Parts: sequence; C-alpha cells; structure tokens
Amino acid sequence: MTTKTHTNRLIHETSPYLVQHAHNPVDWFPWGEEAFAEAKKHNRPIFLSIGYSTCHWCHVMAHESFEDEEIARYLNDHFISIKVDREERPDIDATYMTAVQLITGAGGWPMSVWLDPDKKPFFGGTYFPARNGDRGAGKGFLSLLKDLKEMYDEDPSRIARASAQLVKAVQASKSTTTKGELDYPQALASALQHYKNHYDPISGGISGAPKFPSSLPIRTLLCVEDKQLLAMATHTLQKMAEGGIYDQLAGGFHRYATDAQWQIPHFEKMLYDNALQAIAYVEGYQATGLAEFAFVATDILQYLQRDMMAPSGGFYAATDADSLTPDDHLDEGYYFTWTPKELEDILGQDAQIVKAHFGVTEEGSFEGRNILHLTAPLSLPSEKIDRARSILLLARNKRPQPHRDEKIMTSWNGLTISAFAKAGLVLKRPEFVQIARDTADWIWQNCFKEGVLFHSRKDGKTGSLGFLDDYAFLCAGLIDLYEATKEMVWLKRAVELDDILRARFEDEEAGGFFMTSDAHEKLLVREKPSQDGAEPSGNSVHALNLLRLSGLSDQDTYRQRACSTIEAFSDGLTRYPQAFSNMLIAVHFMLTKPMAYVCEGAACERPPLSTTKL
Repeated sequence: MTTKTHTNRLIHETSPYLVQHAHNPVDWFPWGEEAFAEAKKHNRPIFLSIGYSTCHWCHVMAHESFEDEEIARYLNDHFISIKVDREERPDIDATYMTAVQLITGAGGWPMSVWLDPDKKPFFGGTYFPARNGDRGAGKGFLSLLKDLKEMYDEDPSRIARASAQLVKAVQASKSTTTKGELDYPQALASALQHYKNHYDPISGGISGAPKFPSSLPIRTLLCVEDKQLLAMATHTLQKMAEGGIYDQLAGGFHRYATDAQWQIPHFEKMLYDNALQAIAYVEGYQATGLAEFAFVATDILQYLQRDMMAPSGGFYAATDADSLTPDDHLDEGYYFTWTPKELEDILGQDAQIVKAHFGVTEEGSFEGRNILHLTAPLSLPSEKIDRARSILLLARNKRPQPHRDEKIMTSWNGLTISAFAKAGLVLKRPEFVQIARDTADWIWQNCFKEGVLFHSRKDGKTGSLGFLDDYAFLCAGLIDLYEATKEMVWLKRAVELDDILRARFEDEEAGGFFMTSDAHEKLLVREKPSQDGAEPSGNSVHALNLLRLSGLSDQDTYRQRACSTIEAFSDGLTRYPQAFSNMLIAVHFMLTKPMAYVCEGAACERPPLSTTKL
C-alpha cells in the first residue's frame, strides 16, 4: 500500500484512478498542455500510463514500479510522466491503444506508451514487471526506461522514424470510412454462421478461454427466428448464471471468466457489463418464458440498486477485483471467496446443503478458497438456499469492501436506464421503471448543460465533453424509457440528443459518427468507432436508435441516416461481420421491415416529434 510521504499534482484531480496515484513518488502530470510544455522545455520523452481504478494489473504495476523510489527517481529525472483514466478519456485511450496493438499485436491495461513532446508515440506495451527477471520477464520496466532514454538522446533520428511510421499506421487504421454497397442479408447470415461454427456446446459462449459475456452476443442471436441460435443463447445464459462469473450471493456479473467453464472470474464488476447482462436475461426471458432468466435479471438490477446507486442519483462505475485480507494484504478475489469452515461457522447445520449446492470443497477452486457456483442446472433457489444467501451476504459485507469507483458515467448510465426500463416493462415491475425515470432525470439535470452533454460527474464536477457513446447510449435509454412509460418527455430528449449528434458528430459525406465532436481536443486521428467490444460501439447503438426514431415518427430521414451509418462500415461488415454484432441487430431490424412500431405486444400510435428539426 502507498504511504503518504509523497504528494503529486494528481491530488487535485477528481478521477478515482488518478487520485489513487496522488501519493506515488512519481511526479505525475494529468493529461494537459502543462505536461507537454515541460517535455518541450526540457526535451524529454513522455511516459504515458493509462488505466482505470478497478484494474487489478494496474494496481500491481503501481505497487511494483510507481511506488518504487528508484524507479520513480529515474522517471522524474529523465521523463515527463502522465497519468490518464481510460474511462474518463476514451479518446486518448483508443488512440494510443491502437499504437500499442500495432507494436505488440495485443493490448490491455495498464497501458504504457512512450511519446515525443508532440504527442507522437514511438514505443509501447502494457504491464511491465519492475526489474529484469521479475515474473519471468527478461527485461524489466527500469531497464526498459534506461534503454528508451538512451535511444531518445543518442539516436533521435531513429525515434523520429519510429514515431512517424507509427503515427502513419495509427491514422491508416482509423481512417475515415467510405460508403460502399452492402449485402445486408449476407452480412447477417455470415455472422450467425460464425457464431455457430465457434460455439462451445458444453459451456456455452464462444469456445476457448478467457470467456467474456459479450463474446457471444445473446441479443443478436435472440432477434433472429432460428431454433439453433435460440438454443445457443439459452444454454449460454444458463451456464453463465450457474458459474462463478456470477456473484451467487449479491447478484451481478464479474467482468470475465479466466477459464472456459465460466467458473474462475476476474473479480471486477463493471456497471456496463451488468446493465447489458440484465437486458440479455430480460430478452432471454421474453424468448423462452424461463422464470430463471427473469430471476437473474431481477437479481442483477437489485444488486445495482443496492450497491451501485449513488444516494443523490445515478449509478457508480465499477468495483475492484482486489480487497484486503484479515492480515491487511491486498488480494484479488478474497472478498468473494469462502472456505468450508467459514460456511460452517456462519450457517451451522445448514452448511452441508449449502456447500453441496455451491460446490464448496476442502481443496477450493481459487488459491485454496472457493468461488461459489451452482453444481446443478440453473433453477429458482429454494427457501433454504435463499435464506442462506442472505445470511452469507450479510457476513461477507463485514469484510473489507472492494474499492468502488464512484464517478458517474453518462454512457454507462444510459445502458442502465435501458436495463431498468426494459425489465420494468417486461417483468411488470413498476419500481424498476421508476428507477429508470429517476436516473434519466438525474443525468439530464446534472450532465446536460446548455445543449452539451458531459461524459461523467464526480464530487459535483462534470468531466470532459460527452463522446459518441454518451449521446448514443443515453438516447437509447430514453427511447426505452419512452416505450415503458409512453411519456413524451423522454422521446423529445432523445430527439434533442440526436440533433446534437447530427450537427457535431455525424460524417455527412462518408456516413457514421465520430467518437469526438467538432469541439473536442484534436488528437492524432479522429476515430469513427465501429466494432463492438465489451460495450457496443456508439455507431451500432445509434444506427438502431435512428431506425427506432424513424418507426416512432414516420420520418424517413432517420432511416436514411441509419442506412448511411451502416453502409459506412460496409467493408468490415462484409469481411468480418461478427465484430459488428450490435449493428447486426439494426441490420435485422431493417430487413424485417415492421409495418408498425410495437410496444408491449400491441401496435403503438406514432407520436408527433415536435422538437425534430429535419
């Protein structure tokens, strides 16, 4: 743990990730002109470190390297060091992640990138052990720093060539799209065949490990009438909820499983994962009628309401994988795991049935402790198991809690509004709809100022200007809330967000939307995000928003802009459509050509959108 002998500039920041590093001996700068001016003044290279507050390996590198006095001294004497929270500045993260992927063939966090004073990268990677031989590494972080500094001083032409080539490659990989012809049915069919070919028939999801809930896009499978796809989606939803990736006591999903059976999670919990998973289980319930799926969706949302909702409004971003053990050691997963004796001490004679139900053994499944998982197929919990869950959760909550990142992200709250609104409508839970209302109104009042949406809010302060995801995800949430309530205010606000996207983000010539508006900081390239990752891309979400607005308003201009957005990515949709799973929902929406907009099983009258400016 960091002692507070040192304090650097990050003490004045609101980002929880930056504040975590405020007492490092490294003389960190936040991203900004002061840092680049210092680099130019002293002709120093820049060390750019990007991560987020609940990232396990970010904590590891911080402890091993950034709290190390010798390494910090070398950084302070020879580099300008900059810290960036990837969740607060996704534009910076996306730009330099592309550079790292081009250099190494992979990416991840913590991200470590070396730049010249003009922000041009010349080398990069992810986590580096502190010294030669640590964790089996041939070259450690300190030796790498010395090599790069020597090269920067003694062979500047090599640095210049490397940065020029890398910048050119980054710009080429993020180049503006060009509209092309797209065979819509073929793109959808090709992606669905890919999912069938790579499906894991034993554990569900895509074969192999690690396993991310987003790797097999359940919502895409469910939107197509196909018995095999429905069976794949159903089996995957069941297996995920049976596994250790699901918090069997509190509800909610961890970020991903490190194994192929969904049993051993990486223990972070992200707001966006849980909002998206709640929607998947609601739609799984709609498609199958399985009460277990309604239970899981409800369990997720009750977890979010209980543990992630800010008292003043909105939902927090994430919780950490690491927590303190009884001997005050920071350890991944300790908070979530159990020994047989711990269960016996808490539950008494009921421990045996609970141990059998959750697969608890003397050997354990994770570092001598047990990750709870279901040993029988997913079913509604019995009264005894439900009571044991509550007792164990109360006991677990007496342990030191994992760190919670309490910034409120507009984009992720947009997804959460969708989750509560959809669940409230489908499961007939008016209290969920009210949470969606309250959240939407809080975001509107606190993150939307004078026609500008902001990306985040923390400690009463707004963060950077909103990005495409903020506008697109919130717009989708407002449309979902309109469908759940029929209250025009939400639809009018959705239209207002689209008006801003059209004016400040949309590429009218080539189609689609840029990540940043015309008012954002200019980086090496202005990216137009397309492929889905753990979160759907803003372009795919807004393509569907436009189609839904077209159906609600009967104004074809929305549909035309949706087509233009989809066709902007025709090359990728033709060559690797499985990377565009959420956009394929929009493709399917177009192909089905609904004659009327449908809400809650009945055709809805199209309302007038008086605020639309077309």
